[in-house]
This record gives sequence, structure tokens and C-alpha cells, in this order.
Amino acid sequence: MTSPRPSVLFVCVRNGGKSQMAAGLMRKAAGDQVEVHSAGTNPGEKINTLSAESLAEVGADMSGENPKPIDPDLLARVDLVVTLGREATVDAPDGVEVRNWDTDEPSERGIDGPERMRLIRDDIDRRVRGLLDELLPVDAEV
Repeated sequence: MTSPRPSVLFVCVRNGGKSQMAAGLMRKAAGDQVEVHSAGTNPGEKINTLSAESLAEVGADMSGENPKPIDPDLLARVDLVVTLGREATVDAPDGVEVRNWDTDEPSERGIDGPERMRLIRDDIDRRVRGLLDELLPVDAEV
């Protein structure tokens, strides 16, 4: 049985930055209307401090999170997997849609530190809000 609410798994390589940011931003925007998870294809040891700080600036929280691998059971039951960046790839089972968000990488333009993280956050936030509009269309409410 599928969940009565849409479920999404955000994936990046280390699960310390982009996928955690996407999950935190979706939780903030959707509340409990969307089941939100994040994971990494090769999880790191800790959350990226600048990522966490940039999320806190907009009222989203990922401070209680830790990098984790993809759980095969979770992967089999989510509605959508979103990979962030160019390196993360997920081989999902039949029936699970996988999309890639080729997110902004300001370091390619010489932008680093907190400003880099804010630009990445804002890019991911725009994408999350678009996805939320798709998952929870306004005209579906009665």
C-alpha cells in the first residue's frame, strides 16, 4: 500500500549538504503534507556546517540530521527520487521515478564560502517549491 501523502527521497553523494538542504527546505515548505527523506550514494561523516547555517538563515533546520546511505526498503516505497548534482546516481526499482536536479555550482564561477551555500540553497529552494506545487496541486483541494 502506498502512502496517502506523496513521498520523496533526496539523494546526493555525501548526504551532508545538497540532499539534506532539499529535505529541510521541503519539510519547511510542505509541513507534514509530504513524506521527506534524504540519503547519500557514498555518505560522509557529518553535515556540512555552511549548508546547515544557510538553511537556518531561512528558518529551515537540518541540525539533527546525519549522513546516511540509501535504504533499499525506503527506495522501493517512495514515489519519487531526486538526485542533486551531477555525481549522484540511483538505480531505482520499477515504479519509482528518478529525476536529476543539476544544481547550481557557484564554485565554478569562483564563489565560495557562505555566499556559495546561499546560492545553492536558493537554487534548491526554487526547485523544491516547484516540486511541491506539482505534488500538491492547489486545484486538488476541495
